[in-house]
Amino acid sequence: MPWPLQRGISGEQRRFSVGSNGSWDSDDSQKKDKTEKEDIYGSRSLSDNSFLSLKAPFRLISSDKASPKMGVNENGAKTRSRHRFAMVVLRVSLALIVILALTISFWWTISISSSSRGHIIHSYRRLQDQLMSDLQTISDLSQGTYKVTELDFCFEEYENFVPCYNVSENKALGYSSENEYDRLCEHNIKRECLISSPLNYRNPLRWPTGRDVIWVANVKISAQEVLSSGSLTKRMMMLDDEQISFRSDSLTSDNIEDYSHQVAEMIGLRSSSNFVQAGVRNILDIDCGFGTFGAHLFSKQLLTMCIAPYELSGSQVQLTLERGLPAMISSFTIKQLPFPSLSYDMVHCARCAIDWDIKDGLYFIEVDRVLRPGGYFVWTSPITNARNKVNQKRWNLVNSFTKSLCWELLSQQEETVVWKKTAKRGCYFSRKSGTMPAVCSKGLDIDSPYYRPLQTCISGTRSPRWVSVEERSTWPSRAKLTKKELQPH
Repeated sequence: MPWPLQRGISGEQRRFSVGSNGSWDSDDSQKKDKTEKEDIYGSRSLSDNSFLSLKAPFRLISSDKASPKMGVNENGAKTRSRHRFAMVVLRVSLALIVILALTISFWWTISISSSSRGHIIHSYRRLQDQLMSDLQTISDLSQGTYKVTELDFCFEEYENFVPCYNVSENKALGYSSENEYDRLCEHNIKRECLISSPLNYRNPLRWPTGRDVIWVANVKISAQEVLSSGSLTKRMMMLDDEQISFRSDSLTSDNIEDYSHQVAEMIGLRSSSNFVQAGVRNILDIDCGFGTFGAHLFSKQLLTMCIAPYELSGSQVQLTLERGLPAMISSFTIKQLPFPSLSYDMVHCARCAIDWDIKDGLYFIEVDRVLRPGGYFVWTSPITNARNKVNQKRWNLVNSFTKSLCWELLSQQEETVVWKKTAKRGCYFSRKSGTMPAVCSKGLDIDSPYYRPLQTCISGTRSPRWVSVEERSTWPSRAKLTKKELQPH
């Protein structure tokens, strides 16, 4: 039974009298009215308390003697106190986050070297200029002022034009004969014309026939031009007036199979078919000729990237691409190669036009950067089997510098030498004090430099991708990387 009714009809506390005419006494009548009012007020108080209990279910309930108004005021004060405390905690947290961010930013700014900072600023400005140009084009298109014009064909002299490789412009800008064939895009002139395909161009033959036979008209080079070069890496056989065959092409011996077998034996393998089992999959071929070494290894499940410097005619890269093999124009006389650190299992250089003994071994340092731990460097040159004092001195310089790089000389046969890069990072720190080259600082040890100036320090030692070729999964299992192998990327 509800509490107001119990309070209103208590039996003995209620007094009443009946008059002679059977009506209620006036005193009892007043008490009855008072009781009814108390019942009404009690009901309202109960409903109000129920509403407050639903609105604030976690409110502390005061004692029976305390008034409801005092309880509400105390709860409001506690709520405001909690709110103020939460705001103080939030402000302190934000202040700590800002201080931490500024500290990290300041530390990162100090850690970046001046050369890296200049490279970042230069790249940023170039992107900013490109963005402004794109925004202007979009604005013109939206206003209808931009007119689409038909492009004419370029002059015949631009048939072999390659952006960023313009020898005549580089000479005019004052670059030395050593750098005029390098990739220089700072003053690259934008040309709005279409380069036409060579006259009598024909679709390449289907693979694998197209790997060994190409159309003469597609590469704008004749067999006489190639044979007149006198280079062993450029020997080829003319089948007729339209085709060139590479079947008789050779690197350093009468048969490419014998040469690849020799390299495999020097590494400690039975044949070139075992390169994959030794952890070799990606090979960088410097000055690759016409890609004969890579074409042969392709059948052994090995992928070879051919790189060669820019040539005005008879480009090695052009002929290699025409054969359907990977190739790109690149040289590292002043800038690093456009590959991340620790990218290749083997670097190959057979009669390549690189003087490895100059510039204090700067080119060897770049090879060490792109070579994976435990990878191989194969070099074929008459210097390695020198009989005169000049070449012997050059060979001694090369041999001494490779030791400072922690490379192990595996084998030497006639003109071919094979080194193996160390798989232990501690080797660089166990050298004698003052041994050069030094290990790069954190600001210079960048995984993906892309055309940065050549570095004089050893990089890649801090990379999480420092994994020996022998510890990596072999092909084709390497095609499906595990989560652990993908994590460093």
